[in-house]
Amino acid sequence: MIVVTGATGNVGSALVSQLLAEGASVRALTRDPERAALPAAADVARLDLGGDLPQPADLGALFDGASALFLHAQAVGAHTAALLEAARARGVRHVTVLSSGIIQDGADTAHPIYVQHARLEDHVRESGLAWTALRPNAFATNAFQWAPQIRSGDTVSGPYPGAVSAPIHEADIAAVAVRTLLDDGHQGAVHRLTGPDPVTNEEQVHAIGAALGRTLRFVEVPPQDVRPELFPHVPPHMLPAILRTWGEAVGVEPEITTTVKAVTGQPARTFEEWATDHRDAFSS
Repeated sequence: MIVVTGATGNVGSALVSQLLAEGASVRALTRDPERAALPAAADVARLDLGGDLPQPADLGALFDGASALFLHAQAVGAHTAALLEAARARGVRHVTVLSSGIIQDGADTAHPIYVQHARLEDHVRESGLAWTALRPNAFATNAFQWAPQIRSGDTVSGPYPGAVSAPIHEADIAAVAVRTLLDDGHQGAVHRLTGPDPVTNEEQVHAIGAALGRTLRFVEVPPQDVRPELFPHVPPHMLPAILRTWGEAVGVEPEITTTVKAVTGQPARTFEEWATDHRDAFSS
């Protein structure tokens, strides 16, 4: 049995489906099992971490019969240590943690995303479990930030059209996670994950337009004029750091890894493939 936190998120839901396709038993943790819309073969269980910090004993039943755990920071937050202690106490032996590519030598250790994920990895390493860390850089799903504008017209307003990244499809993150959870040889490994090609923000918008059969235009907004409503998926306190990161990425070749192919045997999906897979999300 493999326990998946964040099971209804972009990566988590892809992971649940891929694990089931491999014949694995999956317990999918979510705040609202009734609305989870996960495959019927998944054992869907409630994980509601609102309110007081739970004790590990209160979480133990979630890990009955489980041998491995997929851990997503946004799904567990401040409850990471208690969840890992409960998992170990019930016999879980390995955890694959979804971290961030910002964790690397020379990074800005004060960046809020760095702080969040460095703390997460510290908890994992101190848990006593065997572990694997996945460190993806830009997620292709970040492009959902433009969906409201695209659904209402053919113009996307935003900062830094020339910011370059190599966005990774969530299905590729999940595919690497599958191998780390089912195969030997990944204990103690850190897998840096990217998409296969450099793509600017403006090129991402054009690719979404092509998937929709429309011509979309990117209109630059000076960073000092950016308002939080342009980034509905970003907590407001993180927005200044995100904008700095984008500014630093203008005209800079991004890191591109071949980890997806090395681990899964299949090349990483392009952003154009991601846009085609998700075009319904951008349709009015």
